[in-house]
Amino acid sequence: MTAHEHFPGLHRDALHGAARQACERIAPTWPLDRMIAVSPLWERRDQPWQTIAAQLWQRAGSRLSLAADDYRQAWQAGRIGARHLQQAVAEQGQAWTVEQLLSALDAEPVHASGLPLLEDLTEPGIALPGWPTLITQQIGQCCAAWFDHEQADWRPDAGVGLYQAWRSSMLADRGLSVLSPRRDLRARIAELPEQAGAALEAAVRDLGLTSKDWEPWFDCLLLRSLGWASWCAYRRWQARLQGGNDQNLLELLAIRAAWEWLVDDRQRGAESRWQRWRTAWQAGLQQSPSAAWQALQLWQRADELAWQEQLQQRLGQASAATPAQVPMAKLFFCIDVRSEPLRRALEQVCPDLETGGFAGFFGLPIAYTPLGTCATRPQLPGLLAPQLQVSDSSGDAAQDRHLAQMRQQRLTRQGRWRLFERLPASTFSLVESIGLGYAGSLVGRTSGLLGGTPEAHRSAWRDGEWQRLSPQLPAMGLAQKTELAARILQAMGLSGQVPELLVLIGHGSQSANNPQAAGLDCGACCGQGGEVNARLLASLLNDTEVRAELRSRGHELPAHCQVLAGLHNTSTDEVRIFGQQHLPAALQPAWQRLRHALDQAAVRVRQERADALGLAAAREQPGKLLDLLRRRARDWAQTRPEWGLAGNAAFIAAPRARTRDVDLQGRAFLHDYDWRQDREGSVLELIMTAPMVVAHWINLQYFTSTTDNLRFGSGNKLLHNVVGGHIGVFEGNGGDLRIGLARQSLHDGQQWVHRPLRLHVVIEAPQAMIDRVIEAHAVVRDLVQHGWLYLLRLDGEPARLERRTACGWQALAGA
Repeated sequence: MTAHEHFPGLHRDALHGAARQACERIAPTWPLDRMIAVSPLWERRDQPWQTIAAQLWQRAGSRLSLAADDYRQAWQAGRIGARHLQQAVAEQGQAWTVEQLLSALDAEPVHASGLPLLEDLTEPGIALPGWPTLITQQIGQCCAAWFDHEQADWRPDAGVGLYQAWRSSMLADRGLSVLSPRRDLRARIAELPEQAGAALEAAVRDLGLTSKDWEPWFDCLLLRSLGWASWCAYRRWQARLQGGNDQNLLELLAIRAAWEWLVDDRQRGAESRWQRWRTAWQAGLQQSPSAAWQALQLWQRADELAWQEQLQQRLGQASAATPAQVPMAKLFFCIDVRSEPLRRALEQVCPDLETGGFAGFFGLPIAYTPLGTCATRPQLPGLLAPQLQVSDSSGDAAQDRHLAQMRQQRLTRQGRWRLFERLPASTFSLVESIGLGYAGSLVGRTSGLLGGTPEAHRSAWRDGEWQRLSPQLPAMGLAQKTELAARILQAMGLSGQVPELLVLIGHGSQSANNPQAAGLDCGACCGQGGEVNARLLASLLNDTEVRAELRSRGHELPAHCQVLAGLHNTSTDEVRIFGQQHLPAALQPAWQRLRHALDQAAVRVRQERADALGLAAAREQPGKLLDLLRRRARDWAQTRPEWGLAGNAAFIAAPRARTRDVDLQGRAFLHDYDWRQDREGSVLELIMTAPMVVAHWINLQYFTSTTDNLRFGSGNKLLHNVVGGHIGVFEGNGGDLRIGLARQSLHDGQQWVHRPLRLHVVIEAPQAMIDRVIEAHAVVRDLVQHGWLYLLRLDGEPARLERRTACGWQALAGA
């Protein structure tokens, strides 16, 4: 019998189109070794925020707000006031009073599980763990085996697709009939169509789903296996960057649909499970969000308005003071929020310095392969594909070969421990698995007795060997190198008289025994440290031939100016500078002042961070505090080596004079931008389509991981087990692949450290320039007009803000 005969009267093309559309709603998640922050709602941005919020509540029970107690505490502490609640109500045209909203916080909390699937209507007497858990567990184990190319010693036949591999594993699994009440389960599995598309059709037909059901049903199925769906979306994303496609997400959807077909007992009476499910399904589709849910949404918006008010006050009270016309040195940092406190401290301890903000990959479209390895990794945002391949070199090919051979031998010897470290046990129970002999090594690493380095690309190198090497661009012509340098300088906004020292500072984190460590490194470098990019660009800008060509293009880097590279360790707030030993004698006094300022500023930032890390007792003892932070970074049992980008709430693209001396509490991404040097708007267009989007991804990952950690976060870090070497983590020994952030990265055990607020983007530029970018780019238009972020324009002296909405520009309340 053909598929058409199986499907009389059904528009097959429409069905498969609906399936593809549902798959397009799934955002990617990056692997652990290049973990970057991604909004799990990214592919839903073409609809208004409130529409998606209500949809997720209906379909998955996802609240996208904090709990009532959190808002009650904010009210009692004065962080949210009556004016914020009243404005939130007015915006949405609702009839709530402040008193009613306060009363709503005392109502019994409503727990919604979302639209029901047939698997949820478990018949009495089913053996543990029940259909939903059993299905999620089985799909998770199948996908882990199918996608694992690194960790497992055995994997399924690679010659068939994901769906066919799943079907074969189901036929071979005798234990399923023991765990479920369906004694005929294996026979039912044998009846499954051999092709994914046919299985999808069979499930839709036999379960009696109409065309109105398809889209929400497919979405609900994928939300039940969101982790593996997101991994399939990543593979699709990467395939599309290379001009191809990947069908694994469609096959995963077919697997989920096939499971619904398998649990159907084929009874269709008035009291059958199927009828009860259909009744519950239709009721769920027609049900509006509850009043309790609506109240929490208003409280959430009021919280955002309260922060917006604070931001406006801070920016409005700041004086637009500018530093000396030619600063002693200018330091460019990544726009990462962890750079803001260090930049502020530097300018306070040494007013002759000037700092700037720029995306931490420093505009270099590279992938990096450390010498002596085959581990190529991207060093640019996940939105982009690498264009250049770079590696390390000493400048001598024979010496490079010798160094590479030595490193490979050491890595091979070290690899003996890798066998144990990839066992399916919690990372925090590793010592129990391999004995006390390894415990000594862990203690040594934690105490610092065995040394160690935070950068993975330096493993197996001795200091003397590493110092001989530097990252090298591939062979390029002078014109190509000059074009690359000119494009970067224009985007950085470097103009006018250039100081004698330019310093490019990337950043990286340091932690031990942390599968999600890359999530603390530079998101602009695809979850890697920014050292390689900073050193490469410094070398390019120090090239005398490139400088000569740049001069002809209007980019003056005088001979006395030297470009240095550095790395900010965000776990300890230490700043390492590379290449200072090659500075001429005339620049040594300036360098010594700079080094002293970096050290002083680092002390201030560590003191600022001490309370949040539980180290308040050592705040006034700089040496002890630094030792404690270093130990914390090496501690294999530490679940909170640092707070990462927790607290992020704003992205500001404006001259530094607008934010200099403003305490933004480490909550703002700061990108230098002067529209007067960008008359054609090309730099603004780049900022709004790249760094702004990346900041939005970070912001929504933290937002969703906080408001719904069960679905969009990765749960308890103590229970994490690495899947497939680098794919992701399970929480425990199975289930769905976990995405997003662990609870320990957001909550200190007493309260949320991250406050979930949609990103406030502040840009100083004329309305017309900003509007042109919005009109030209659908992605930016969706984010702004559908309320996924708040776009604010900074203008005047003192500064005032106005907001861009779907209806145009509107002055903020109190502006």
